[in-house]
This record gives sequence, C-alpha cells and structure tokens, in this order.
Amino acid sequence: MIVTMTNKKIDYAHIDLKIIAFFRRLYIPVARFSIFLIFFWFGIIKLLGLSPASPLAQALTAQTIGIQYFDTLFVLLSIMECIIGILFLFPKMTRVVIPLLLAHMALVCSPLILLPGYIWQYPFVPTLEGQYIIKNAVVIAVAIGIAAAAQPIAKTRK
Repeated sequence: MIVTMTNKKIDYAHIDLKIIAFFRRLYIPVARFSIFLIFFWFGIIKLLGLSPASPLAQALTAQTIGIQYFDTLFVLLSIMECIIGILFLFPKMTRVVIPLLLAHMALVCSPLILLPGYIWQYPFVPTLEGQYIIKNAVVIAVAIGIAAAAQPIAKTRK
C-alpha cells in the first residue's frame, strides 16, 4: 500500500519488510544473550548464597533424594546454570546446550507437581515461586527458536 502525503510516498509494505528483516537479524543474538544473562546471573546468586529460590530447592531436595545432599546439589545446580548461560553465547554449542537446558528445566519445573504447597495459592493461582517457575515457558520457547535457527550439520561440514 502506498499512501501519498503532500507529494511524499510512503510504502508501508517496504517499511514492514525492513522492520521484519531487522528483527530477524536481531532475534538470535538477543535471545542468546538473554538466556546467558538469566542463567549466569541466577547461577551466580545461588553460588553466593543469595538466591530467594533456596528454600524451594531445599524443600524439593528433602522431598526427593534427601536434605543431606542439598548443599552439594545446590552448588552443582548453580554451576550448571552458569555453564548453560555461557554455552548459549557460542552458536557452535547449540546442540550441546539445548539438551542441558531441557534437563535443567525438567528439574526446576518439577516443584509444579512435587511441591504444590509452595507453588499454588489456589488452583491456577501461583505463588511468587510458582510464577518464577512458570516463566520458564518463555525460556523454553526462546531456546526452541535458537535451536530452530541452528545450521544443519550437513551444511556446517562442507
């Protein structure tokens, strides 16, 4: 559609295509950095003992494998989060980091089912901790977008 305004033509379709192209170029780097930021930051605050998720993680550990393993597993989880974050910065690591992220998501989303008292105020009304977990749906969606944009192995070997 072309609109004429005092001898100036505005081609909205062309502008739209330019905007879409801009966001296509920007999406993957921004997505990778965003996941890095979230995972590295949350991992570091866990390592420093400053994470508000610690009580939930303690409850999950007590409910599943035993509270005596909490300190070791929490440090390992923290390190894993930092590693996942760093790996997302490197496009060649996509095939390694996506399975790590999905395994991590299975673990950190498990309180939705295993610890409903911590997660739900009422049916379908999450606590703050529940909201913290549910937002992981966005992280998973962004990771899927990154994986979908990866170069096929056949192309990378040529």
